Amino acid sequence: MTTSESVDAINVDNNDKDDEIDEIEVNGHEGHDEGSEDVAKKKKKKKKKKKKKTNSAFTISEPSKKTQCINIGGFTDYYVANGQTEPPTIPIFELYKNKPFPVGEIQEYTQDFNRSRITNEEKMFLDGKIGDTGFYETVREASEVHRQVRSYAQSFIKPGIKLIDMCEKLEEKNRELVQERGLERGIGFPTGCSINEVAAHYTPNCGDNTVLQQGDVCKVDFGTQIDGRIIDCAFTVAFDHKYDNLLKAVQEATDAGIRNAGVDVRLCDVGAAVEEVMESYEVELDGVTYPVKCIRNLNGHSIGQYQIHAGQSVPIVDNGDQTKMLEDQMYAIETFGSTGRGHVYEEGECSHYMKNFDAPRVPLKLKSAKNLLAHVNKTFGTLAFCRRWLERDDGGSFTVNSLQGKQERYITGLKNLCDAGIVNAYPPLVDSPGAYTAQYEHTILLRPTCKEVVSKGTDY
Repeated sequence: MTTSESVDAINVDNNDKDDEIDEIEVNGHEGHDEGSEDVAKKKKKKKKKKKKKTNSAFTISEPSKKTQCINIGGFTDYYVANGQTEPPTIPIFELYKNKPFPVGEIQEYTQDFNRSRITNEEKMFLDGKIGDTGFYETVREASEVHRQVRSYAQSFIKPGIKLIDMCEKLEEKNRELVQERGLERGIGFPTGCSINEVAAHYTPNCGDNTVLQQGDVCKVDFGTQIDGRIIDCAFTVAFDHKYDNLLKAVQEATDAGIRNAGVDVRLCDVGAAVEEVMESYEVELDGVTYPVKCIRNLNGHSIGQYQIHAGQSVPIVDNGDQTKMLEDQMYAIETFGSTGRGHVYEEGECSHYMKNFDAPRVPLKLKSAKNLLAHVNKTFGTLAFCRRWLERDDGGSFTVNSLQGKQERYITGLKNLCDAGIVNAYPPLVDSPGAYTAQYEHTILLRPTCKEVVSKGTDY
């Protein structure tokens, strides 16, 4: 396993030096008789050219690769400047073994009632105490895994790729960079790749051969977790500039939600800020102008340990919720915009499932349900999972199950667990047919003294 020590590997052209002549020709014109046997031409001898050994794992170079996706900034290989390989292969823990993980974007609290936190000695002391627990470093490591995985994914997400191939390639890199170890560290939830009017909760089941098209708008939503600390972060992929205003509206609305979030801020005020920005945009598609609408029944949320939705919902419209945001909590600021109705409903084959965090203790009669529940408990706990993972040879975690985890004939047992309220099903969420939807999302940490946008990157 490669260490993270920085090694400058600069390619220098040494051709001139390598072609140095040890012995030059002597023509005998000075001090020798022309034609004398003592006067002979000596053969040129050249030094044997040495090939410079390089190890890509140690090579530090400049980022150079750009994505085909519109509205995605930065370079897909931004991480090579930090000593990472291209494609990334060094686990993030190893890459930063001798240095702290990158800190997210720091934003000050700006509201009158929380601005004083910036210099408050008691809050500064508390911030330091929390930092000493390793909580911040855990969240930052998971965030850097997410940044590198999504940047790598942006290099291969392009028209013509099967969505199932895209998800599996992304997820394998997620497992590799986080050093998957079951519930201790791994994937936070299945990779969402919802297309067009489908806003959320779609990932391909086995046998789904849907292909990403040039005219599609695809929401890429995936998570990374370490010790149950989940980074929930999403972006939208499109390849046609006619969607620019839709994507820009949602991205700027997410940024507005982040700016207005903070300790003791009322949730409705965050929603109002998002709504004001989002619905100031319109987009022209094939000669028809559509207002960009907030999808009113989708929200951001607080994030707990091993609990992706921890109780508080962060609206993206002013819904009048006077509940206040809490100190030392993680939140997903997540916004959705649509050219359709701005309201989603459940439709289509379900792929996402998650054990109820407060699952009731219900006696199960079906053996298939009991077996599946035992598998879910040890492999996913209360983290979300999908059918595609159940059908892997490792059942979703090589660390936990080796290659003996594949679930056979589990559909009836899964339905039984859902009917009993032990597992919740999350079918795709769909706006009106023909609509286009977009999503952007970041995870933020409301520290005692400041707001840290932990998942922020050079891309968005």
